[in-house]
Amino acid sequence: MTNEKPAYLNESLSFEERVKDLVSRMTLEEKTTQMLYNSPAIPRLGIPSYNWWNEALHGVARAGIATVFPQAIGMAATFDEELLFEIADVISTEGRAKYHEFQRKYDHDIYKGLTFWSPNINIFRDPRWGRGHETYGEDTYLTTRLGIRFVEGLQGNDSKYLKTAACAKHFAVHSGPEGERHSFNATASEKDMYETYLPAFKKLVQDAKVEAVMGAYNRTNGEPCCGSKTLLKDILREDWGFKGHVTSDCWAIKDFHEHHMVTRTAPESVALAVNNGCDVNCGNMYLNLMIAYNEGLIPEEKIDESVSRLMLTRMKLGMFDKDENVPFAATPYDVVDCKEHRELALKASQESLVLLKNAGQLLPLKKEGLKSIAVIGPNADSREALMGNYYGTPSQYITVLDGIRELLPDGVRINYSQGCHLYKDKVEGLAMANDRIAEAVAATEKSDVAVICLGLDATIEGEEGDAGNEYGAGDKFDLNLPGLQQQLLEAVAATGKPVILVLLSGSALAVTWADENVPAIVQAWYPGAQGGRAIAQMLFGAFSPSGKLPVTFYRTTEELPDFRDYSMKNRTYKYMENEALYPFGYGLGYTGFQYSDLKLSSAKIKAGASVTCSVKVKNTGNCQSKETVQLYLKDVETGTTAPRWQLKGICKVSLLPGEQKEVSLTLTAEDMYLITDEGEAVLEPGSFEVYVGGSQPDARSLKLTGCQVLMESFQLV
Repeated sequence: MTNEKPAYLNESLSFEERVKDLVSRMTLEEKTTQMLYNSPAIPRLGIPSYNWWNEALHGVARAGIATVFPQAIGMAATFDEELLFEIADVISTEGRAKYHEFQRKYDHDIYKGLTFWSPNINIFRDPRWGRGHETYGEDTYLTTRLGIRFVEGLQGNDSKYLKTAACAKHFAVHSGPEGERHSFNATASEKDMYETYLPAFKKLVQDAKVEAVMGAYNRTNGEPCCGSKTLLKDILREDWGFKGHVTSDCWAIKDFHEHHMVTRTAPESVALAVNNGCDVNCGNMYLNLMIAYNEGLIPEEKIDESVSRLMLTRMKLGMFDKDENVPFAATPYDVVDCKEHRELALKASQESLVLLKNAGQLLPLKKEGLKSIAVIGPNADSREALMGNYYGTPSQYITVLDGIRELLPDGVRINYSQGCHLYKDKVEGLAMANDRIAEAVAATEKSDVAVICLGLDATIEGEEGDAGNEYGAGDKFDLNLPGLQQQLLEAVAATGKPVILVLLSGSALAVTWADENVPAIVQAWYPGAQGGRAIAQMLFGAFSPSGKLPVTFYRTTEELPDFRDYSMKNRTYKYMENEALYPFGYGLGYTGFQYSDLKLSSAKIKAGASVTCSVKVKNTGNCQSKETVQLYLKDVETGTTAPRWQLKGICKVSLLPGEQKEVSLTLTAEDMYLITDEGEAVLEPGSFEVYVGGSQPDARSLKLTGCQVLMESFQLV
């Protein structure tokens, strides 16, 4: 008889050796239970219960108090890779603190683990998609750059252990319609797959070493994503070399036989998923694993593969090791929602704000001489409009009204009116329609200036099942302001008082009337718990806004292609055929920037070489500000259908008044690839144009900013 501890508990062995030993000790039935998202304990082996389902989209979600950052689309508007890393690092720190505190209380519930099902790196191809605000926008390059840093912040840089496990979702080709996602077949060409829908996933797998990937609900080109041989085996594991685990989306495997109709029974659905490499089931279909095995549909080796991958993730998270040997286990609980983290949330909120219009330099407002201000609108005092979805509980919510009240001296009168319901025709149930508009007009008439806060919240645009109103499944029918909001805006503007429109929404709205009739417009997204404070500070000039649009704002709903059409033709800035209302990459500030001396390291390069682009940027105004330097690349002579130009470089710089800095950006050979109709990446000899500036090189951006974008060219030989 020996007291020697089993190999899986020997911390001197590799995780792979320990996992092999651990899985070999499990019975088949025990192994199948570990593939459920709420996996039970195996007491005889000392394996505690574990719930794989946790969320961290813009803060630790659904598990009580946490720092709540701007929604993902707002973080994308910062165009700031390092800020995304800082945010994710804070999220994983709070996640660790909460996990270990819960473990000490024997609380192994849902949303209490270390496997975070974030980030969402789907491409926001159509502004009607309800879940678009969970993403980093419409551009593959921006999504990739921000997604990589977010994953790195979540997973940490310890040489042995993961800080937390990130998950790239939803793989793949997933962006609505929400109401049909359980049965929908997203049809995408090979070109669109490899040019638009797959690149961010590939980069997060290969460059960020993301630990997990979540499959999507829909089918892609006929195959349900959570059981797709093409996606999960051929592309993810064989082509890209993914070593982590795959989770299904929640109850997606049930859709195989109930809605996609690609299988006949639950055991067949389970077999399709497991045999193609879906390791953990969010849902209850894997309760059928033993039945599928007994029917000869799944070999035990496949179950072993999945359980081994899952146990490897748990090993990497330190769940089988002594706390004193796991560097993150000592994270103190008092870091959760601490002062420093709230300050970072405020900084993120500030940097996410996009100034769309500022006629006559109405902004920033001056406190001096201000006697009264009207704060109007359904989102002016709305906590929901701060939060987006997948959020935690902040210790304090600062709405726009709160932020303005906090900032202004006591002597300034604040005239508040809700103005209208977010989407209904009345606020009070027994009232007649338009029951708050007269009050809003009166408040504006009795004020020096009006701030009107309109838009959406996650009850209107969101995930199917979360949105609880006549908008149904969460997608938008159109790009208009809902309910009476447009009527309210026009009534307030008709007073003749200066009006500032603040849009709180997670997606683009067609505010063409406002663009023509309202002097100042701010896109504030869902700015997080500190959002109202950031908005108020921006309005009164505490900082210069520096956010840029991660999505295109269209003029009308009618110009959009069919929502169900996944072709990128006439979609996003790369392929759109009409002029944008506000283009991708656009955003104003309280100062001006001058670009000069764009230089390329070479005017002629060989295939496979890189080009370094340098440019000087000068702050020509009288206030400190950040600027997002953007590099776009255009293949001039291609024989392939190609984007007009593509974002291929970003750099956020901070400049004092009059200060000039030189910025360098490198174009790699990969940046010069074009994707053929067959989905092949090719380097075509010929002429390339490089555009560098504070926006796209399109005519609309130039008109809105008044700034020319610099251009140089090089030959690929």
